[in-house]
Amino acid sequence: MKNKKFVGIMMSLLLSTGVIAGCGSASTGGSGKDSKTIVIGENLELSGGVASYGSSADKGIALALEEINKKGIDGKKLKIVKVDNKSDQQEATSAALKLITQNKVSAIIGAATSGDTLAQVQIVDKKKVPLITTSGTASNITYDKGKLNEFVFRTCFIDPFQGVVSANFASNNLNAKNAAIFIDSSSDYAKGLASNFKDTFTKNGGKIAKEEAYLAKDTDFRAQLTNIKAKNPDVIFVPGYYEEVGLIVKQARDLGINVPIMGGDGWDSPKLVELAGAKALNNTFITNHYSSGNTEDQKVQDFVKAFKDKYGQEPDGFNALGYDSLYLIADAIKRAGSGDPVKIKKALEETKDLQLVTGTFTFDDKHNPVKSAVILEYVDGKQQFKAKVNP
Repeated sequence: MKNKKFVGIMMSLLLSTGVIAGCGSASTGGSGKDSKTIVIGENLELSGGVASYGSSADKGIALALEEINKKGIDGKKLKIVKVDNKSDQQEATSAALKLITQNKVSAIIGAATSGDTLAQVQIVDKKKVPLITTSGTASNITYDKGKLNEFVFRTCFIDPFQGVVSANFASNNLNAKNAAIFIDSSSDYAKGLASNFKDTFTKNGGKIAKEEAYLAKDTDFRAQLTNIKAKNPDVIFVPGYYEEVGLIVKQARDLGINVPIMGGDGWDSPKLVELAGAKALNNTFITNHYSSGNTEDQKVQDFVKAFKDKYGQEPDGFNALGYDSLYLIADAIKRAGSGDPVKIKKALEETKDLQLVTGTFTFDDKHNPVKSAVILEYVDGKQQFKAKVNP
């Protein structure tokens, strides 16, 4: 987690010197009794290393905003203020400060990654402004070392759930007995998924034949893949981000490694196919938050049609998570009867059985949604719905 110490020092200084005025007091959100507009902040990775995630969430939010404002919320409309955190934790911290102190937001959506979300946690809890991460899956975002981060929520499921789902699919559906794990050793996301995959896979009677590691921004993975190939695994678990994963999959296939390769939602980007190639991605599987191919869910199909009509493309999981995030806030605002951040936070906690695109939402006592995951298979560069897994 890059620059975490620096971010912590920066936060302490900003908070202690009063940059966030009136510590502990809620933002008005521009949403007083007479205001017809409720301001929502967007703190996403719109540029930088993982811009694909933030840009996808942004498109989903924009679609949801159009739909919500057509009807309004008790006569009020939402306004989105965007700040690009540039895929950087320090920028995410600065963005949160700007949104709260200058733009007076009632809530914040973002970031898309766990690290950029964690950089905001101290700010939003101190200032009492609810934050919903679209896809920050690290467990400690909402609950850390026995303490609830009271104003932090998420639209996605958490890393342990993804790791368990992946391992069970490898054991039960792929009939794998020996697995290799290949992770980004600098990523808490990758390490979290790998740990839970390993625990569950071994409990299922499987064996971890080989573990290898790389660093973000690496481009040559042939040495590690050669070591993995020598162990003849039945499946390879690569819980990384699309930039490296695309190259890993391509190089694995070039080396004659044809066994199934699995990963998490970090794979979900159109750029993955560009990097790996459609053919190389055959026989790969990921856990994800929804499938556009779920024809049994009318809400999913309505979203897919609306998204295609607006953007002319198939929506991915990050599009859907952005879309659902704004709907979560809109629902909370309606039930709270107010744009007051503290009241919105309370309404979010009370969310129960809210049917959205990526699942039916009820928040548990750690502010995590209790909802299903899906397994997707890449076939000739396209994601195909494989299975739905309940928590």
